[in-house]
Amino acid sequence: MKSKTLSVTIALCFATGTACFAANAQMGTWKLNMKKSKLTHDANRNNTVVYSSTLFQTKVTIDGTDAKGKPIHSEWTGQFDGKDHAVTGDAMEDMRSYTKVDDHTMNFTMKKGGKLVLTGRIVVAPDGKSRTVTTITTDAKGKKVRSTAVYDKA
Repeated sequence: MKSKTLSVTIALCFATGTACFAANAQMGTWKLNMKKSKLTHDANRNNTVVYSSTLFQTKVTIDGTDAKGKPIHSEWTGQFDGKDHAVTGDAMEDMRSYTKVDDHTMNFTMKKGGKLVLTGRIVVAPDGKSRTVTTITTDAKGKKVRSTAVYDKA
């Protein structure tokens, strides 16, 4: 009977993915709060960002608008291991990596054709209700450009 109970428990863990692991503050749906954000005029507006986890992979789905107001949609699937993983649907990048700093903080990089195009940091508030994404990129004139996006948990 004990082995049957253990087998069912293990099966449920695999079926639910993260249910048997510590909760990750990054997971869930995040909505852009424009009033609290400080975005550059030519920055993409990532209106909705969704982090979902299945087993040992995380999927990040981004929906929003580009600087011209056209819809954008991109997807990334990988691990928060600091290694590059492919991105689909984003003309600005083809690879992205996330590195977990602590339970509420991650660093990330975006690359296009092997060249670094953006670095950033994501910090989830201690109460888990908001997060701040700070990015740094280089403009066409070689100047560093900093942008801050604030998201609320949906």
